Amino acid sequence: MVRSLRVGGASGFWGDASLATPQLLAAGGLDVIVYDYLAEITMAILARARAKDPSAGYASDFVSGAMAPNLAEIAAQGVRIISNAGGVNPGACAAALREEIVRQGLSLKVAVIEGDDLTARSEEIAAKAPVEMFTGAPFPPKDRIASINAYLGAFPIAAALDRGADIVITGRCVDSAVTLGACIHHFGWRTYDLDQLAGGSLAGHILECGPQATGGNFTDWQDVVEGLDTIGYPIAEVHSDGSFDVVKPEGTGGLVSRGTVGEQMLYEIGDPQTYVLPDVICDFSDVKLENTGSDRVHVAGAKGLGVPDDYKTCLTYADGYRGGHIFTFYGLEAEEKARAFADAALARTRAQLKAMNAPDFTDVSVELIGAESQFGAMRQSPPAREVATKIAVRHVDARAVGLFMKEATGLGLATPPGLSGFAGTRPRPSPVLALFSYLTPKDQVTVTLRDEAGEVDILAAATVETTPPQRPALPLKPTAKSLVEVPLVRLAFGRSGDKGDIANIGILARRADFMPWIWAALDEDHIARIFGHFTKGQIERFYLPGSASMNILLHGALGGGGTSSLRNDPQAKGYAQLLLAAPVAVDADLLEAGEQNE
Repeated sequence: MVRSLRVGGASGFWGDASLATPQLLAAGGLDVIVYDYLAEITMAILARARAKDPSAGYASDFVSGAMAPNLAEIAAQGVRIISNAGGVNPGACAAALREEIVRQGLSLKVAVIEGDDLTARSEEIAAKAPVEMFTGAPFPPKDRIASINAYLGAFPIAAALDRGADIVITGRCVDSAVTLGACIHHFGWRTYDLDQLAGGSLAGHILECGPQATGGNFTDWQDVVEGLDTIGYPIAEVHSDGSFDVVKPEGTGGLVSRGTVGEQMLYEIGDPQTYVLPDVICDFSDVKLENTGSDRVHVAGAKGLGVPDDYKTCLTYADGYRGGHIFTFYGLEAEEKARAFADAALARTRAQLKAMNAPDFTDVSVELIGAESQFGAMRQSPPAREVATKIAVRHVDARAVGLFMKEATGLGLATPPGLSGFAGTRPRPSPVLALFSYLTPKDQVTVTLRDEAGEVDILAAATVETTPPQRPALPLKPTAKSLVEVPLVRLAFGRSGDKGDIANIGILARRADFMPWIWAALDEDHIARIFGHFTKGQIERFYLPGSASMNILLHGALGGGGTSSLRNDPQAKGYAQLLLAAPVAVDADLLEAGEQNE
């Protein structure tokens, strides 16, 4: 039997806390520490940075904050490091890290995985004119392309470890690949070990958002609030069959439970039976989550259905400009005053645009934060006496956005009373880098591994024919002698996020016998009532019997998605909170018995 692999997750986004690396090193006994820095928004930011400075375009604080203060201890413990901090410039990231290693007199070996960056091939790709994989939209104008990156997999990372790398830096790979690559290296998994690859990918998915698996963004936040300042970062103890245990360093804050791990499992996975990664198509519908000790959860049951022929590829392109500001109002009729102010600012700007024969804004967003504007038809509060008025606009010309900022500010002495705010200089227009996702055949991407021993091309793993998922039988509609309406949060945990312009909401039943009631209550009509003011497209629901949970997809619900949206919540981070607050019907006796047993 090959011993288990202990992997610590030290970063969930670019900007995560610097305490994670020393905390995990202090815990001891780790084989690998992984870092995930990249998201679609991050790639857009890094592409802009590289356009200004060819030596930029990577997560610089990986070198300065995570590695530099801890390299000596990393070397002493022999912990391997895997990170996608390379962003759109992994070579520069590796060069900076190697310089720091030499400066400290260490001998750690750094390997770089490249090949994801397809930007130089934009002319060739534009000639093929692939369509957007989610919406079918046409390929954007090639002269507006900022970056093109294929989402690579885990086998090149494993190859780098096989060649003796102490630290592996990649560009854009899927978030879970940094963990799966370590598993492939450690256990010797092959392309056809589908269930193991799916299990390792799920372990990576749990780790990829750092403390979101250990109490961060948790529905029952009161259970962890006293330990948020010392929250523990997650550790996965992965076994040779692909199952794993989730724990955290002893003595740290936070919580590891079925709820914290289950919320993260459902986070941003789309269809849970066809979660497509470069190395395996995963089916998480029968995954079981079991509390096996204090701050310990065992996860098993992931299935692999095949290996895809293509890499998901994300392109960012210039799509005009956006800008906005938050103006606060307080006092009687604060909502009405705020709306009047927003209307006046937009009308004044539009009048000037018309006089200049300039086009109207391509999008406008006005949200009154504090007046339950996020709740739409589910609003219950009386008129608010203080609101934060967010007004944002998009236009093809930066000058039009700047004009709006000027005119809105210029209304300061002509506004209804109660305008206030804490702000510095007037916000400036910012360029929009919109997202366009499509598929690239694997044989059209050359993946290169560079390390101290030289350079080698890594062939894509052979594809494995996909077995269609077997959809589970849906819960039967329940009946009861007496019903009671309660907020969904009494029955379930929830976590939400985004993929482009699609919102994902995962709902995990607190008890398995609550799930039929949850499924019956959260039908498409109920979901549409809650999110009708947001979503423009299809509503999909998926059932996961193994974990007594469901996943909901809201298409066209984010105003274009995080890289271009004007919404206050362009990544759907709070959508689960809206759903958990909505009333659902449940068997009164079942609810009482369930809560008495908690």
